Amino acid sequence: MQSVYRTSPYACYSLAWSPFHPHRLAVAGAANFGLVGNGRLLTLTPQGIEKAYTTQDGVYDVAWNELHENQVVGGSGDGSIKLWDLAVPDFPIRNWHEHGREVFSVDWSNLDKRLFCSSSWDGSIKLFTPDRPASLLTIPAAQTCTYAALFSPHQPALIASCASSGLLTLFDVRLPNLPQSTTPTPGPTAPATPALSVPASPGELLTLDWNKYAPHTIATSGVDKIVRVWDTRMLGHGGNVGGVCTGSLAGHQYAVRKVQWSAHRADVIASASYDMTCRIWTTQPASPASPTQLYVYEPHTEFVVGCAWSFFDEDVLATCSWDQTVQVFRPPLPPPKHM
Repeated sequence: MQSVYRTSPYACYSLAWSPFHPHRLAVAGAANFGLVGNGRLLTLTPQGIEKAYTTQDGVYDVAWNELHENQVVGGSGDGSIKLWDLAVPDFPIRNWHEHGREVFSVDWSNLDKRLFCSSSWDGSIKLFTPDRPASLLTIPAAQTCTYAALFSPHQPALIASCASSGLLTLFDVRLPNLPQSTTPTPGPTAPATPALSVPASPGELLTLDWNKYAPHTIATSGVDKIVRVWDTRMLGHGGNVGGVCTGSLAGHQYAVRKVQWSAHRADVIASASYDMTCRIWTTQPASPASPTQLYVYEPHTEFVVGCAWSFFDEDVLATCSWDQTVQVFRPPLPPPKHM
């Protein structure tokens, strides 16, 4: 099984499966590899391109509204965030512009489905709800680029982020009552002290993902090419500084841009890299001498910058690349182990 979708003339930056429709994908793209020019948000079905929205700057990440099957949010290089409704042609239904630099990630909470968060190269994380014209909360997460921020799939108030400083940080963002005001005034700034801070890489940390089955397990990677798995329960000396690396997965030749745990297997991770491959790993090899790399997907001809496991079809993976393609395939994995 393999399907290839062409996104020319836009290089792909990210993609996300719909939580409502098994075969619908949203794709973020940018002209001229995101260096200059327009962006585009696409939705794909097995029939091809379903919707296409053009923006003034590159679109770097996308996330589906967990409460509305036709809404998808995208983060852009000009610091803006736009919400599109597939039933509305041409223009977004909401536009926020609070970040001072590129918005490199957006993530919708699958627990508190009113909320999504964004992270930016301006070093901040912001919380939004579609009902308000301004952010609910701003977290000054880092003095350097914050590449990604993701809600925990287990605890609704917990966000993990990664930055160019190499730090993996966790923030508690409890909002017992959402503000009722509709004035376009950003919400308060949260204290900058994280609940946990882990020096997860000697270089820039570009990506992270929460394990869907183990609440305290996070995978990270970045420019050092190594995928690492962390247990956030095991703190080091100093209280909120520490964390234990429970596994290191080496094999990529260049920086890793995306990691994602399988939605169906607790031990399986996919990673997308500038080495033009997507690799699949297991954290539970058959024996200590067994390789942890299960499969290498190599058809892309440019940087592979995104990967996403299907929510509905076990072991179906989508990848996207600067080669202007989205590729959907079923890797030849061994039968799942009983966890």
